[in-house]
Amino acid sequence: MNNSVVNTARLLGAGLRALLVLTLVTGVIYPLVVTGIAQGLFPRKANGSEVEAGGKVVGSSLIGQQGYGQEYFQPRPANGLGENSVNTQYKLLLSGATNLAADNKELVKQVEGAKAKVVKDNSVPGYTVKPEDVPADAVTSSASGLDPDISPAYADLQVHRVAERNGLTVARVQKIVDDHTEGRTLGFIGEPRVNVLELNIALKDLVGKG
Repeated sequence: MNNSVVNTARLLGAGLRALLVLTLVTGVIYPLVVTGIAQGLFPRKANGSEVEAGGKVVGSSLIGQQGYGQEYFQPRPANGLGENSVNTQYKLLLSGATNLAADNKELVKQVEGAKAKVVKDNSVPGYTVKPEDVPADAVTSSASGLDPDISPAYADLQVHRVAERNGLTVARVQKIVDDHTEGRTLGFIGEPRVNVLELNIALKDLVGKG
């Protein structure tokens, strides 16, 4: 057997050993260590930040939901969502943005329509919403279309409607909004926000108490 064949065999052997070692470290040991640490220190986040109500999981605090009735707080629009068109066996929603420019006529029409609806839906006897009072997150979707949070301004704007629809005082509804308003992460990252799912769960509990 000549030297070139021997060298080739040695190189192949070394390459195979490296592949096996790297596969073991990066494909088995590392994922197990990270998973173990996550489960030990942050079990709720590691398992999808599930939100429970009535003894069952009703969603995730990381994913916005649509379809709330007018007696509940409304989330941001989800204009970027689409439906899976490849595997039609299951109805799956696809996360994404609209990718429409700020001056796009279709986007402008969507925003104007959404603003008119927010004004109409949230104007109740004794409280009138003005178009200039409608915050941007009330009429535009997030980049994913699945933003679980709304701004405190949008939550406050909905308080009077929610109170009227549920036969509650404005003060009681405003309090649960204030209680569920989170500040900037670490005091400087992001913006103040209100998680819609958690807010609506608190609202349902409040209505149940009467």
